[in-house]
Parts: sequence; C-alpha cells; structure tokens
Amino acid sequence: MRRFISLLLVIIGLHVSIQTYIMHSDPEISRKNRWWLVMFYPTNWGSWGFKDVCPNGTYAAGFSLKLEELSYGFWDDNTALNGIRLHCVDPSKGLSNSYENYASVQSEVGSWGEWTKIKWCRSGLLTAFQLRVEASQGIEDDTAANNIRFKCSGGSVLEGDGTAWGNWGSWSLTCEGKGICGIRTQIEEPQGMGDDTALNNARMLCCD
Repeated sequence: MRRFISLLLVIIGLHVSIQTYIMHSDPEISRKNRWWLVMFYPTNWGSWGFKDVCPNGTYAAGFSLKLEELSYGFWDDNTALNGIRLHCVDPSKGLSNSYENYASVQSEVGSWGEWTKIKWCRSGLLTAFQLRVEASQGIEDDTAANNIRFKCSGGSVLEGDGTAWGNWGSWSLTCEGKGICGIRTQIEEPQGMGDDTALNNARMLCCD
C-alpha cells in the first residue's frame, strides 16, 4: 500500500523534495550545548533508533558505512546504505588524518552489508552532513538512503563509498559548537517478502 501511495504522489506532482532542515536541542543528553542537526527526506520508512553519543570530551573526526553489495537481477532487492558509524577523538590531543585511540558510536543499523574502512578528516572535526537519498520507486526496487558526505572544520569534505542512486539533499546546518558528537538513525526493519530499504534518514548531534 505504501508503494502505491508514494507512486500516486509522484504522478500528481505532490512528492516532497529533499530540502528541509532544522536544528533542535536535546535535554536528555548530558553534554554541553547539545543540538541535533535534523533533515527531512522523501522517504520516511521505519523507526528512529537509539541515540549514541561520543564519550565526554571527544568529537567525531571520521566515519565508516555499512553498505550492501549491489546486485542487478530482475528480482534483486537492494538496500544500499545500512548503517553509519562515527569515530570520536579527543581534540586536545591533536588532530590528524589517522588515529590509534578513538571511540566508535552508532545508532540502529540495517541487516545487510559490511563496514567500510574509516575515512578521517585531514584536519578538524565533522561539522555538517548531507545524505544521498532515492525517492520512492513505486513498484520498482526502493533503496532510500544511499550515501553520505561530511564537512570537516578544517575545510575538507569527506564522501562515503555508497551508490550513485538518488539525489544529494541540502547540507545540514553547521555545528555551532566544536563538532558532531552523536548520531541517531531511522531504519526500516526487514520486510520479509516485501521491499527492503534499511537506512532512511540520520540525525547528527552537535556539542561544545
């Protein structure tokens, strides 16, 4: 039914584009000046998972992705991006493009795929993000979120190794504090004989 409704929205021109973004605080998290970067995308399947936050005094300087290997058969069901993992470091100990000591945090992840190698900022911390999301495909294979980019406070942009399906949304707002320090993801559970999409959306937490 949801595929039929989404297809109708596309046909009559009411399908929402990937553009809306906001920032809001979170009183449940005990870090200073914590704000969620919140984005809205054209797929909204699944439920929001738990919040995972970097240890106090650390911030995300790198990330890795859980990606399902693509298949192209007529009946294949691709899910593309299944998970995002942030890797947190203590900036008081210096920032570089490689680290021996770091903590990893992640929210819910999909059931398929393998984790990629870590991509680190050349300098600085993660401060903003942008998802690549495929809108509803009607009766064809849906994949929802396919890839992610992050801006680093040092000026570089990191792009994941996801697929080229879908479109890049707008950039989130940039963290007003030191950088991104937590994550929450929206994951669709396995659909059995139905169409699986896994990760649909993500929110990033900013901290001072």
